[in-house]
Amino acid sequence: MEIPLLNDIVIIFGLAIAVLFICHRFRVPAVVGFLLTGVFLGPYGLGLVKAVHEVEIFAEVGIVLLLFTIGIEFSFERLLQIKKSVLMGGSLQVSLTFLATLLIAMHFGLAIGKAVFIGFLVALSSTVIVLRLIQERAEVDTPHGRTTLGILIFQDIIIVPMILLTPLLAGATGNLRGSLFLLLAEGIGLILLVIVSAKWIVPHLLYQIAKTRNQELFLLSVIIICLGVAWLTSRVGLSLALGAFLAGLIISESEYSHQALGNILPFRDVFTTFFFVSIGMMLDVGFLIQQPGFIVIITLSVLVLKAIIAGSVVILLGFPLRTAILAGLALSQIGEFSFILSRAGIEHGLLAGDIYQMFLAVSVLSMAATPFIMILAPRMADIILRLPLPKRLISGFYPVSEIKGADRNDHLIIIGFGVNGRNVARAARVAGIPYTIIEMNPETVRSEQAKGEIICYGDATQEAVLQHTNIKEARIVVVAINDPTATRRMAEIIRRLNPKVHLIVRTRYLQELKPLYELGADEVIPEEFETSVEIFTRVLTKYLIPRDEIEKLVAEVRADGYEMLRGLSKTSASLFDLKLQLHDVDISTFRILQGSSLIGKTLAQIELRRLYGVSVVAILRNSQTLSNPDADMPFQFNDVLFVLGSSEKISEAINIFS
Repeated sequence: MEIPLLNDIVIIFGLAIAVLFICHRFRVPAVVGFLLTGVFLGPYGLGLVKAVHEVEIFAEVGIVLLLFTIGIEFSFERLLQIKKSVLMGGSLQVSLTFLATLLIAMHFGLAIGKAVFIGFLVALSSTVIVLRLIQERAEVDTPHGRTTLGILIFQDIIIVPMILLTPLLAGATGNLRGSLFLLLAEGIGLILLVIVSAKWIVPHLLYQIAKTRNQELFLLSVIIICLGVAWLTSRVGLSLALGAFLAGLIISESEYSHQALGNILPFRDVFTTFFFVSIGMMLDVGFLIQQPGFIVIITLSVLVLKAIIAGSVVILLGFPLRTAILAGLALSQIGEFSFILSRAGIEHGLLAGDIYQMFLAVSVLSMAATPFIMILAPRMADIILRLPLPKRLISGFYPVSEIKGADRNDHLIIIGFGVNGRNVARAARVAGIPYTIIEMNPETVRSEQAKGEIICYGDATQEAVLQHTNIKEARIVVVAINDPTATRRMAEIIRRLNPKVHLIVRTRYLQELKPLYELGADEVIPEEFETSVEIFTRVLTKYLIPRDEIEKLVAEVRADGYEMLRGLSKTSASLFDLKLQLHDVDISTFRILQGSSLIGKTLAQIELRRLYGVSVVAILRNSQTLSNPDADMPFQFNDVLFVLGSSEKISEAINIFS
């Protein structure tokens, strides 16, 4: 029996695979690939999918699961770490973008309700695309990466009240006061439901289910919590998406959140495919072809408007202009949550006809342009920074006190005060080495200055900031930040300002070695390589490879400029053979008990090596380890002896310790 829906599903996923493969080759995000798949298959494209309504139902499930996972991943602890970017940055970005869009929409004659809704749509950016690109570029921990993440978190939260307010914008003005009162009452009720469920009901329920160790039962329980809360909120007149978010929030506060997220992610990815494909199906290609120039102008206007507003907000947070440019360009597109919100707008008549088609076209084009914008963002920032702009704007509007000892000589400059920077500063402090720190996080600078740390705020890609730390008289500069583009720029400027300084640069990946050396770095320490060195060092240690052999290998690897690691399997055959030769060597421990004949005797007297072929390599006495004990050291009660030898020899020597 032929099932039409099954045919459509096969067509959707078959074409999606081909489109995603092409997008992967050109480094275009998967979301854009899904949208293009929908454009090709939809009624305005090739028209291959007939069951459009059924696909939209699957899309609703995708929305539910997407918001459910957002709720699970939401963490109050994570929020507190970047609270300023989330609360202040996010609220300013959404509010200012909303107001600017509202005024423009009203200027073109839209009714107040529709203009407000358009403002909601434009204010949101793409969490999925931006975070994926930031992670691929290893910029999550950079100043612009953290700030962008904070603003995106706020946007993911603000979508909930936007969905709640959408019915009111549709013209429910006759009983606006009653609607607001009902909205407030429902909000309080939902908050109480979340608190009670998160603290008592769900953790206890999941604990009982987890005790069964039945994966199927756990998975079904997570799904029923998600769908059950979503159904409950829809029954009281709220959206399925809101209920799904609350269900995820409930589970996020339990110790089972990671397991629940891991179980639900495959389902989310499958059903969100339908969501983005269904959005692409709604795009009228004919509408796009009829007026491509006008649509491109609107898209560019949205990108520029959002980039300027988001960048201005980052500047208000106290960050330098370069950080503001990178964060602003990253947030310039219209996001996937705008599509979710647009569904509510369609249901209530706020979005239809040419306006909806314009929204779809602009959204798809802005999302498709995002990867290329973020690639070009560092170059655009460099071009803008060459303009004759105010020094305060370039360095950041942040009141920083003058650092002590800025005129010091022969000192160490540490750029970046993350984990690596803190460790370098701690070592310099212990060794009595004079140092100065440059950091771009205003909160970190303020808190560390209060502790008496010699730290200044600034962007080290600016010559003025480096000169402020007396770079020309420094002996060593350590660059310990996470931004590859900024690191290369710093290396070039530092080498130009002080050709004699010893420049040590930390990076993440081996491919960064050559460019950094070419820019003048004396030493480049890639974390990727150092992690592998630490791993193979510990592996060889566990195989009892002599310490001097391990240190020799590590020294050779580092001396060869980190290139030898790729050929390690070919050059380490002797070490592997040595490990095979020592496979029967064992280390055992023996405790000298009360009444033992060994108490008071020495190693020379019991002649372990001559009689049994084993050696005592260490003695544990009163919580102190005595390595290589002298032959004349007498044994004491409760000593623990570490004995080295073959398994057979150690077995023969057991009797003497009995």
